[in-house]
Amino acid sequence: MAAGASSRFVPLSAEVPKGLLEVKGEILIERQIRQLQEAGIIDITLVVGYKAEMFEYLKEKFGVEIVLNEDYYRYNNTSSLVRVLDKLSNTYICSSDNYFPSNVFQGNPKQSYYSTLYSVGDTGEYCLTIDHEDNITSVHVGGRGAWYMVGHAYLSEDFSSKFKEILLQEYKKPETKLQYWEDVYIKFIHELPMMKIHRYNVGDINEFDSIDELRRFDESYISDTRSSILKYIALELKCSESSLSNFSKISKTGNNLSFSFLKDNIKYLYDDYSKQICLL
Repeated sequence: MAAGASSRFVPLSAEVPKGLLEVKGEILIERQIRQLQEAGIIDITLVVGYKAEMFEYLKEKFGVEIVLNEDYYRYNNTSSLVRVLDKLSNTYICSSDNYFPSNVFQGNPKQSYYSTLYSVGDTGEYCLTIDHEDNITSVHVGGRGAWYMVGHAYLSEDFSSKFKEILLQEYKKPETKLQYWEDVYIKFIHELPMMKIHRYNVGDINEFDSIDELRRFDESYISDTRSSILKYIALELKCSESSLSNFSKISKTGNNLSFSFLKDNIKYLYDDYSKQICLL
């Protein structure tokens, strides 16, 4: 899945889709495609939407198939999955912006699972309740001292067959289009074949919701954000890129983007249309 605009990742996401970011010397989605292929998985489909043309080179480079989700900007990822229901069998569902230090796709899963990490403290993620056989029995938003959904999922053939029927019917409802596919799974969890929890250790699955989080993982982004917008701001404010942080989108209308950021603990606003920087 690579259709989303990742608006929380401003301003980098205004210039390049998050899955095409270079992290520790590799493009995120390219690294994941290589890991899948190394595990013997060659039938790979990318669902794209935002800046779709930037993914086209991957067809020739890796032999992947590309499916366009024209609704990426108004609906959630159910609109991506519904376009590739014919692909679901014994299938991994992956996010293009995850970074796995080691190959998580090795082995031959026998049952559906969702990958998880453990949160000692409070989290707003989808937290799991499981039975004595590690089957997921319920999912709730938020928790403490809980295993939560993150990263990839594996759907077995029997799970996929039933889930396709459900999603096709549910997607006719306007509210479903605004949901994650996981929300549909949660709603029908007791009508679907069991899905297991797959536990990972901290560091096995990495995802980045902001430039600040990415900088903690790849320190090269501290001094070089790869963003022409931030280079312009640094030039105008006569500072280094490393002194800019805490980026937050204010609005995006058409091609115009405005966002706030901190420099020396002072909050600024940047408007891309006017190229103006002002204090907040």
